[in-house]
Amino acid sequence: MPAAITPGLSVQGDVLAASGDWTLAAAPRLADLVARSSRTARIDASAIARLDTAGARLLLDLADLERIDGLDAKRRALLEAVAKASSTQAPAAKPANGLFEVFARTGLAVERIARDAVKLIGFIGLVLATIARTVPNPRRWRPTSLAFHLEQTGLDAVPIVVLLNFLVGAVVAFLGATVLKDFGATIYTVELIGYSFLREFGVLLTAILIAGRSGSAFTAQIGSMKSREELDAIRTLGLDPIEVLVMPRLLALLIALPLLTLLAMLAGIVGGGVVGALSMDISPTLFVNRLHELGATRHFWVGMSKAPIFAFLIACIGCLEGFKVSGSAESVGTHTTSSVVQAIFMAILVDALAAIFFMEIDV
Repeated sequence: MPAAITPGLSVQGDVLAASGDWTLAAAPRLADLVARSSRTARIDASAIARLDTAGARLLLDLADLERIDGLDAKRRALLEAVAKASSTQAPAAKPANGLFEVFARTGLAVERIARDAVKLIGFIGLVLATIARTVPNPRRWRPTSLAFHLEQTGLDAVPIVVLLNFLVGAVVAFLGATVLKDFGATIYTVELIGYSFLREFGVLLTAILIAGRSGSAFTAQIGSMKSREELDAIRTLGLDPIEVLVMPRLLALLIALPLLTLLAMLAGIVGGGVVGALSMDISPTLFVNRLHELGATRHFWVGMSKAPIFAFLIACIGCLEGFKVSGSAESVGTHTTSSVVQAIFMAILVDALAAIFFMEIDV
């Protein structure tokens, strides 16, 4: 390889003579020379020993292409290519219109929601197919994994579910008593507590807590496995990731959420009963009797019927968002957030539809 020739610039009348190697290796020195020189009428490049794209770009900083002389055909073609690439600019952006921007962002959001809905429906179908294939074959069951996730999603969540519903029950009792006292109907606080927690609050608050606690955990666990290429390893071993990762989590949540809902209902009613006994002189016996007159069993089954649906949706959304992770830590965080938002939204949407349905059939 020939020795490098130090690049230089010299003034010869109204012509600037360039010499030496105008290459990337000499770019720092060339940049300094160009910075200390001003654009000139003409450049004589006949003394340049070697020229690459970096040197060509610096030459063009000194003069336009047609004012650079002394180049052979090959170097002239190189200079033309660099000049063409440098002159290529993005089209000027149109002035922003606030209303159009709102419509554009709304359209993109609707399109994204539609895509997510289609993917969720497809994933639910895949899960159902896996259940149908796995359940009849006991050798493919995974009791150890099921027990682990049952403890993680169910037993470990008992304190927060019970405490939250107890406090919400107490708050609802206070609010109900405050309003009903003006009408001399404080005793109907019992019906308010029983009706709200047996039909709505018990299962809905539990579903929201589980969506934020277990649904996000499912996404983070599966997403981290995907980022570490553990899912590829599972497939390489001839195993089905849906069967290995999704099924134990789904079954655990299907078992845990109804049990947690039962505890939530009891905790909310107890919270309301404590407030009634301490602030409204409603004895525990009277409280229980009025719950019995309310027809608590019917309302209890209405609330419990929604628990498996919530569990299924939360598990599917959490696992699906985990499979969507692209591999980076940022992607894990993004899809974990998306999992929680989608699961809570679906829980509230299904609860609203169920409330309308039960109202229409007079249950």
